[in-house]
This record gives sequence, structure tokens and C-alpha cells, in this order.
Amino acid sequence: MVKKKSLSLLPQERKLLIVPNYNISLRSQCKLLNVNRSGLYYVRKEETAYNLELMGRIDEQYTRTPFYGVPRMTVYLRSLGYKVNEKRIYRLMKLMDISAVYAKKKISVANKENKVYPYLLKDLEIIRPNHVWSTDITYIRLNSGFVYLVAIIDWFSRFVLSFKLSQSLEIAFCVKALNEALEKFKPDIFNTDQGSQFTSKEFTGLLQENRIRISMDGKGRCFDNIFIERLWRTVKYEEVYLHSYNNIEDAYNYLHKYFSFYNYERPHQSLGYKTPYEIFSENRR
Repeated sequence: MVKKKSLSLLPQERKLLIVPNYNISLRSQCKLLNVNRSGLYYVRKEETAYNLELMGRIDEQYTRTPFYGVPRMTVYLRSLGYKVNEKRIYRLMKLMDISAVYAKKKISVANKENKVYPYLLKDLEIIRPNHVWSTDITYIRLNSGFVYLVAIIDWFSRFVLSFKLSQSLEIAFCVKALNEALEKFKPDIFNTDQGSQFTSKEFTGLLQENRIRISMDGKGRCFDNIFIERLWRTVKYEEVYLHSYNNIEDAYNYLHKYFSFYNYERPHQSLGYKTPYEIFSENRR
């Protein structure tokens, strides 16, 4: 019998529990462990060193100019001497889970199984910690490869409540970050973009179980979630671009130290030169 503890593991961890067995089929094991059976046979294709170099350049330029789409990004890379076409840059930006920040025509159809919730933060005065939390995913480069980072932040104090890394965009690492944050505190409202991880039943269901109101950004409007966009810019310039991460464990250790510094030592001008922890602890009810 599979216990709840097994389901709290990341997909790559749960896959290790699956073994050929005469008494129970692989299909049944996948169903019990909530693992997609096709994932057992999927190995992410490693990118070439050239593509990884391009992704690093794209990441740095996108952090400076998030309004750059595929055409502008292609022109920028060509100006640096890279021989690239829009097709390649489109694929890499899609792999990095980034797109230009501007109003766009609707070019994709939402998953009908995933409900999209209205944006609740327009003209809302955020008056205390745990009033509003938000989350997002960003790309983190490694020396040979890349990972994805998800973090949960308190809007009022800018306090980072939890973060997780993953080698894929599967839902589980986002749910794990949310579970970790909810073990400490609980917000009134949780704001996300309309990404499939955050509209999934696993993620929204956990929010509903905790009676948290769900808010989602307008399509293509990342600045509805402005504080976490600012967090990504700060993390990239003050940590990621200053270090070389050999692997996911290395990245985790560096980021763990950085987020501790960010929360407890780094004064924020917008917070009256106090730290996020000071604002969070002084005003939390």
C-alpha cells in the first residue's frame, strides 16, 4: 500500500521506487505512485555546448530586456556573432519557459481540465505579511546543462518562503515548494501566472484545501506578478551570474545560502532599508 509520504517525493524520486515485479505490473505501480508511465522511458536530450552558451546569453539579455521576443533576441545574438535563426531561438526560449512581455494575440488553447482564476490584486492594498503570496519559475544555467527554479514570496515583506529546483517542468516540484511554505504560514490570497503547473488540479487543489483564494495574472502579463519578477532579476545579478554551478546540488547549495542572505541580511530600499525578515516578523499577525 502506497503511503502519502511517497507522493510527496519528486517524480524522479518516485520513479526509483518502480521496479519490474511479477505480482504487480508497471502500469499499476505508476498509477499507485502517481507517475506518468511514459516518463519511465523519457530521458531529456542533452543540449549541445553551443546551445547551452546561447541559452546563457538569452537568459542574461532577457533579464535586462524582458520585452525581447524571438525576432529581437535573434537579432541581438547575431549582433554578437552567433549564426542563429528564429527557429532555433524559438525552441530554446520555449525550453527555457520564457516569452516576451507584451500584449499578444491568443495563440494557444488552455487545457480545458485546468481552471483559470481571475486576477484579484488590481487596486488591492497589501497591508501585512501573509496577505498575498506569489510564485513563478525561472531558468538557472549550470556549467553543462540547466535546471528550473521555483520560489514562493510574500508580497508585503518580499520574504522568500521556500524554493525548489528541478531538471524538468513537472508539477511536483512546484507542489513541493507550496507544501513547504504552508507548513510554516498561510496566505489569504495566492497569485500565479497561467502556467500549466499552477493551473493544475494538484496545485490549485492544495490551495483550495487550505481555503486560500486563488488569483492568476492576465494572459501574457507577467508584471501582474511584479515582485517575483524583481526577485528573479535580483537573484540573477547578485548570485547566478556571479557563480558557476557544476550540477543541481551545487546550484541548490549556492541558492540556499543566497536566499538566507536575501531574507535575513540584505536591506531593501523599498522596505526602508530593512530586511524582508524584519518586515515579515514585525508586521505578522
